[in-house]
Amino acid sequence: MRQAKIALIGGTGLERLLEEAEQFRIKTSYGVSPPISMGTLGDYAVAFLPRHGPKHETPPHKVNYRANIWSLKKIGVERIISTNAVGAINEKYELGDLAIPSDIIDFTRTRITTFYDKAPVVHIDVTNPYCPELREFLSASVERLGQQYWRESVLAATEGPRFETPAEIRMMRSMGCDIVGMTGSPEVFLAKELEMCYATICFVSNMAAGIQNRLTAGEVVEIAQKSTSILRRVVENLITSIPEERKCLCSKALEHAKM
Repeated sequence: MRQAKIALIGGTGLERLLEEAEQFRIKTSYGVSPPISMGTLGDYAVAFLPRHGPKHETPPHKVNYRANIWSLKKIGVERIISTNAVGAINEKYELGDLAIPSDIIDFTRTRITTFYDKAPVVHIDVTNPYCPELREFLSASVERLGQQYWRESVLAATEGPRFETPAEIRMMRSMGCDIVGMTGSPEVFLAKELEMCYATICFVSNMAAGIQNRLTAGEVVEIAQKSTSILRRVVENLITSIPEERKCLCSKALEHAKM
C-alpha cells in the first residue's frame, strides 16, 4: 500500500492537483473510506479524501468521520489540510473571503466524536485544537498569494443538514463565533486523538441566516466553484514549501492523556 505523510480533505477539484494519482479504499473497523486519491505534488506524496464522497452524496451528519481519519492514519498521514465552505457570522467577513480557524465550538449532537469510547479512558487536550505550526504555514501560503483572509477565526460546527436559524446565529455571535459550518467536528478532534496535525482553510460561501434574507444550496455551490481555484493555489503553495519535520506538540498528544 502506498504511503503519504500529507493529506487533503475537501470537495471535488482538489484531487486534480495530484500527478499520477491512483484511487483506492481503506477498510477500517469503523467502516470503509471513500475513494482516496494518492499521487504526488512536487516532491511530496499526497493523499486526497473527498469528505462527502466522490459525487458529494453523503450529507454532513452522515459522513463516517472515524473511518475517514483512521484510513488516513493507516497510510502514514501525519498532517491533514482540510477545506470547508462556511457561512459568515462576523459581519466584517465578505463572500469569498478565506478564514483559518484558530478555535472551534462544537454544536453537533449525534456524531461520535472520539476513538476512545471504551478503556483506556483518554482525555485529549484541545487547548490548541488546530495545529499552530500548520496554521502558520497555511497563513504564510495565503499571504504569499496576496489573498484576503482572516487568521484568528472561531468556527461554530453545527449538525446540519439544514442551515441555522437567525436565533442560533445570534447566539453563536454572542459566544464569539466568526464562521459556521457543518463539517468541522469531529474531524479536528479525531485527528488530534491520532496525534496528527490538522488545520483547515475555510471559504465564506454565504452570509449566515439573519444577515441575508434567504439561504440556498445553489448559492453555496456557486461560491465554492469560484473558490476552488484559489484553494488549489493555496494548498499547492503550502505543500511544496512545508518542511518535512514536525516541531509541534501534535505528535505527543497522547503522552499525558490516558488515565
